[in-house]
Parts: sequence; C-alpha cells; structure tokens
Amino acid sequence: MKKHLLASVLLLAISFKSVAQVITSAQIDSLTELVLKTFDVPGISVGVIKDGKLIHAKGYGVKSLRTMQKVDENTLFGVASNSKAFTSAALGMLIDEGKLKWDDKVTDYTPEFKMYDPYVTDAFTIRDLLTHRSGLGLGAGDLMMFPDSNFFTKKDIIHNLRYLKPVSSFRTKFDYDNNLYIVAGEVIARVSGMSWEDFIEQRIMQPLGMTASRASISRIPHRNNIVMPHAPVNGKVATIDIEWDEDANAAGGIVSNITDLSKWLIMQMDKGKYGDGKKMFSEEVHNDFWAAQTILNVGGPGAYNTHFAAYGLGWFLRDAKGYKEVSHTGGLAGIVTQITLIPELKLGIIVLTNQQSGAAFNSITNTIKDSYLGIKGFDRVKQQYDRTVKNEAEAKKITDSIWAGISAQQKLAGSKADISNFTGTYADQWFGDVVISIKNGQPWFDSKKSPKLSGVLLPFKGNTFVAKWNDRSMDADAFVKFELDENGKASGFKMAAISPLTDFSFDFQDLDLKRVK
Repeated sequence: MKKHLLASVLLLAISFKSVAQVITSAQIDSLTELVLKTFDVPGISVGVIKDGKLIHAKGYGVKSLRTMQKVDENTLFGVASNSKAFTSAALGMLIDEGKLKWDDKVTDYTPEFKMYDPYVTDAFTIRDLLTHRSGLGLGAGDLMMFPDSNFFTKKDIIHNLRYLKPVSSFRTKFDYDNNLYIVAGEVIARVSGMSWEDFIEQRIMQPLGMTASRASISRIPHRNNIVMPHAPVNGKVATIDIEWDEDANAAGGIVSNITDLSKWLIMQMDKGKYGDGKKMFSEEVHNDFWAAQTILNVGGPGAYNTHFAAYGLGWFLRDAKGYKEVSHTGGLAGIVTQITLIPELKLGIIVLTNQQSGAAFNSITNTIKDSYLGIKGFDRVKQQYDRTVKNEAEAKKITDSIWAGISAQQKLAGSKADISNFTGTYADQWFGDVVISIKNGQPWFDSKKSPKLSGVLLPFKGNTFVAKWNDRSMDADAFVKFELDENGKASGFKMAAISPLTDFSFDFQDLDLKRVK
C-alpha cells in the first residue's frame, strides 16, 4: 500500500512540473484525492480565493465513515482556533466604536480576572489576551476545556487562571494559550451587552452573508451537512463523537464552510471592506490585527526563504518568498483546519479536514501556495508523509518501551500491585478532584470534573503508574508519579504525557494533586 502511495506521489509531482505557475482545479482535485489516501482522512474541503473571488470550492471524500455521505463546498466543519480571528475582530469593532482600547486593563471589564502574579494581573491588557505572551506555559489550563464533556464553567475557567503558575516572565515568550481568549470573549459580552455568540453571528456573520455558519455547534439548526470527527482508535481511523465545550467558543467554537469562510477572508484581505462600500472595521484596526505583537523563533529560511515570524491579534504572521503571509490553524478532537492568506497576491487558501492530521492540510496548502509563488521541485505530499512516518516511529519507540515495561511488571511473580497506599481523593487547585480507587480488582483513575479522563492505572516503576484512558481516541495516556510521605503513603502525585505526539491541550504537566482524603 505504501509503495502504491509513493508511486502516486511521484506521478503527481511530475504533473506539477509542467505547471508554469498557477495550479489548476483539476490538479487540486488530484492532489486532494491523493492526500485523502496518503493520510487516511475521510473528508476534506478546499477553497482557493484569488483577486476577491472564490475560484475553487470543492469537497472531497465523506462526511462520516458511518454514513459515507459526500463532502461538498457547503459542508460544515468546526474551524477550531480559526475562531480566534473572529474574537479579535469583534474587539476591533468595539474599539472603532470607542468602547474600549487595545491597551485597556482587563480588570476594567472583568474585575474578577486574576493571574498568579499580582503585578501581571494589574498590567494585563486586552492586547495581552490575544497575543500568547502571558508567561503561562503551552496550553496551560486547557484541561478545563479539553477533552470535551467536562463540568468546568466559564466562571470556573476565568477564576482558576489565578492558580496557573507562569513558566516565563510576562511578555517575554510565546506560548500558545486558549483560556485567555475565553476571557476576551467575556470582555466582548460585557462591553457590547451581547453574548460572544450573538455578537459574532449578528455583527459579523450575518452582514457578510455567512448564512450557514454559526458561533457554536449547538446553534446549527440542522445537522444534515456537517462532518463527523475522526481519529485513530487502536490503529484504525474511526468516527468519534462530535462534542465541544460551549464555554470555550471564543477560543474555538465556530462552525463554518468553504463558501462562508471565503466571504470572511475576502473582507479581511480588503481591510474590512465588504458589500457595496460597507466596512466591518477600520483600516487602522485591521492593521493592528496583522501587526507583529509577539516574536516567534524561525529555525531556518526553508523553502519559503522565511526570516521573520510573529503572532498578531488572532493571526500568525511570517514572510514567505518576500511576501507577507497571514495564517492560522485549528484543531479539535478529530477535526483540523488551516487558513492561509498572502494579501499582496490577493490569495487565500482554506483547507478543512475531518481527521486530526496536520500533514494533510499542510500538503494541500503548501502545494497550492508553491504554484502561486513559482516554487518548484518540492513534493509537499511526500515531504509531509516522510515527516509523519518519522515522528510516528519515534513516538512508537517511546510508547512501546513503556508498554514493554508494564508487561514485564505484570509477568513478575506476585506482581499484583498493592495500591492501598495510593487509593484516595486528591485535589488540584484548578483541576479539582481525582479519585484513585479499585474497580474490578484494578487500580483506577477518575477525574470528577473531566469524566473522559477515566481509566485503569497500570504499575510501571516504583511509585509511577500509567493511566490508560478508556477513550482510546485521545492518544493521551499519561504517567502518574506518586509522592510518598514519611510513612510510605501517597501524599500527592504529578502527571506527564507519555507520547511526544500527545496534543498540547492535555496539559498534565501543570497539575499538582495533593491528597485530601
């Protein structure tokens, strides 16, 4: 199967060599069909915008492996963190109306907002909410919203920010954050008098004619043309449940399609203009969105001769072959998306997928982008495929060694772990209670506020166990490292993801659970 895929990749690469500069719709079709097979993605939707028009809009594959219904250009996907630009746009509109400023203090609008450091709390601005430079670590606190089906409220999330310890000095380092966008959504609600969801739909989507889109999945009236998410489960891609934490909508809740998103992006590339001379926001505010706020590291120039990268207000920024590139990605359980703009070329590329393979959207986006930038000689599908195989092999080597260690423990004579010193209730200040108990003769882990984090505890080494979650689609098994008191009884534990490919939103490393019972 792999030989067949690589042969197809090479044939497709040969066909692209004949293209002078711009990729055709037929070639996008061939590219996307190949990507579906190469990365085992059930469904993809691709849109290309050029000179203010949607010149390619098409769905490929199926919405769900259960129904096998076809994806089309109107099929809805959760756009995940591509929602963040809508949140920054909403704040920009309120700035145009004179209702706030980027550098106003967050506590002026949400007095209950507190960070771990009182100085940071006092200095924190609206701009800081959007720029991932808070001092918190990557994905800090995301376990309050991810995985879904948890019991944290928006009030809980905002309150619990005060317990998250910083890993860097304020405004010195980029670390991607979701929860501060939830705070930004609350600011929008309090300043405008409308919920974030109502503001996005009534003030942005409706004027642009984004008729099928909604600010959250719960607001979709009919689900007859929406994808189901998919993820590898025990080595095979399968349909998983479509759920989302509604309290995190301002960070990633929007549901949309190629047709509607093209209207949003055309307006963005026209600096806020849309329709017959209307303006969504001022050019001055739009310039703020795409101005560098937080500097990012660039490893090397690479194929796009990139020397600078930054985060703006809801957008990633970089130089690509001398052009400014504006982009963002988004990821939910079983759905990942990518939007890329090269405003000087009036070029926009949208790729929406219903399987959590970033290699799939990168292959499509980069191949299309190459054609417009005149870049030749790069086989983006093979490049992403090889990288994926390498990363997965390295991760498998790590996880296989862990499971081998667990198996060895289980084979030892009388190796049934006496966990009487470990059972009990433990609490973390922001995550709440976790119960370690015995179920059906086995040690068990149960989070009380995040029920999906439930599974068997397998003895590994000494006081370290491995939590093997019941939901195998999460691919987030974790070490549970108990700390003992002077009597040899567990006084608390810390956690860490096992696989290097575990989604960063499983921020187990930020937990510090102490025995309470």
